[in-house]
Amino acid sequence: MADITLSISDGVAIVTIDRASARNAMTLGMWKGMAETFGKLGKDRNVRAIILTGAGEDFSVGADIAEFGGVRGDAAASTAYEVAVDACSDAIAGVPQPVIGVISGYCLGGGCHLSMACDFRFARPTAKLGIPAANLSIVYGVRSTRRLLSLVGVTNAKRILFAAERIDARAALHMGLVDRIAEDPLGDANSLATQMSSKAPLSIAGAKYILNEAVMGGDGSLAQAMIDHASDSEDYSEARQAFAEKRPPKFKWR
Repeated sequence: MADITLSISDGVAIVTIDRASARNAMTLGMWKGMAETFGKLGKDRNVRAIILTGAGEDFSVGADIAEFGGVRGDAAASTAYEVAVDACSDAIAGVPQPVIGVISGYCLGGGCHLSMACDFRFARPTAKLGIPAANLSIVYGVRSTRRLLSLVGVTNAKRILFAAERIDARAALHMGLVDRIAEDPLGDANSLATQMSSKAPLSIAGAKYILNEAVMGGDGSLAQAMIDHASDSEDYSEARQAFAEKRPPKFKWR
C-alpha cells in the first residue's frame, strides 16, 4: 500500500512506514497492511533479515487519533481496532527472520507497539519514546503491555504507562526499551542484518519462536517439531560438511 514501502536487497528487507507528512501516524488500513506485508515476508525464503523504520524524521507517532471517531468510537469498535493492532504486532514478532527496528524522532504509543514487536531496536540519540495512553483514557493492550514488561520490567513499565512521559534515547537504553544508540542506526542495523543473514535460518527461527513463546506466555507447542526439523535438515548436513572442509556453510533454509 502507498503508506508502507518495501525494498529487498541481498537478503535484507527494509519495511518503511511511509507517511512522513503525518509523522507516520498509523491508520487502521496501515495496521492491516503492515500485518499483510510481514505475513508475506515471513514466507519468503530469500529474505533472511528485516529492518522496520519510518520515513522522514520520525519512526511513528502511533495510531492516527484523527480517525478514532470513525474507527474506534466505542467499546465494540475499540475491540475490533485492537484486534487489528495486535495482529500487526504479532505478524512482526511471528516472522521467522530477525527484525530490527530503526528509530528516529518520535516513537510513541502505537509506534512503541510496533518497535517492541521487533527483535532489536536501534535508535538515534535524539529519539523520543513513550506510551501516552493515560493522556487519552485508553488502556494499552494486553499483548503490547506484556511485551513492554518483558523489556523494561514491572516498575519501568508502570512508570511508562502511568506517567505517559516521553523518554529520551539514553533513558530508553538504560531501561531496555532500546538496545543501541547510534548516529547512523540504519547503517548499524544493516550490518547486524547482514551478519545474521549468513547464519542458519532454521536455528534463528527456532530460537525466536521459543523465546517469544516464553515472553508471551505461550505453550511452545511447536518447539520440538522445529528442533527435530532442524536436526533432519539439509542445512544441518551442510553445516557439518562445511565444518569438516573448513569453509563457511551455505544455508538454504531446508
